[in-house]
Amino acid sequence: MSLTPPDTGPIEDAWLVIPLYNEATVIADVITAARETFPHVVCVDDASTDGSGVAARAAGAVVVTHPFNLGQGAALQTGISYVLQATDAAYVVTFDADGQHRVEDAAAMVRRAKDEDVAIVFGSRFLDDRTKPGLLRRLILKGAVWITNQQTGLRLSDAHNGLRVIRRDAARAIALEQNRMAHATEIVLQLARTRLPWVEHPVLIIYTDYSRSKGQSLMNSINILIDTIVK
Repeated sequence: MSLTPPDTGPIEDAWLVIPLYNEATVIADVITAARETFPHVVCVDDASTDGSGVAARAAGAVVVTHPFNLGQGAALQTGISYVLQATDAAYVVTFDADGQHRVEDAAAMVRRAKDEDVAIVFGSRFLDDRTKPGLLRRLILKGAVWITNQQTGLRLSDAHNGLRVIRRDAARAIALEQNRMAHATEIVLQLARTRLPWVEHPVLIIYTDYSRSKGQSLMNSINILIDTIVK
């Protein structure tokens, strides 16, 4: 076994894709922290009204702006398309704007994609017990995961985690049409159809005071379940 520590330097061959809507109070900190490891970040400002795009650009991200609000799925698709068309990046990393994802988890997922030669690494908050989503949220997310697994044929423990590493060949297969939360199932389905190798990786989701104050965590879970059922 090698005792050489994992590479902790900047990851130059991966771009973070961050859908962005009205996160001006936190987005600069999220980007500043992320760029210590991931120098390349593209934020898709989905017609924010609070100056989120300006804050993201000032923090060093490339910002692509939607002229009107299209939803998170559309923002993800715009960001993925930007990376594929404007860069030669080997990996796309989908990452949330609200501070719930950890940069060290994203970096570990990229390293795993390289070390194990897999095309997709899905982050999962349910492979260990570090994340504490609460009973109701856990039940809703588990229900959405069961439905998604039935629809996609995969067997994931956390199909609706927004932290993913997607190799360039797999990213080319993504063509999201679901603009709301149903895109979380749609992206899994499209990646499953590639038949490229995938793994899940344990991650810690941080339910911050900020996200709880906005009601994002529980409402997003409910929206995921509804959109998964009726999409």
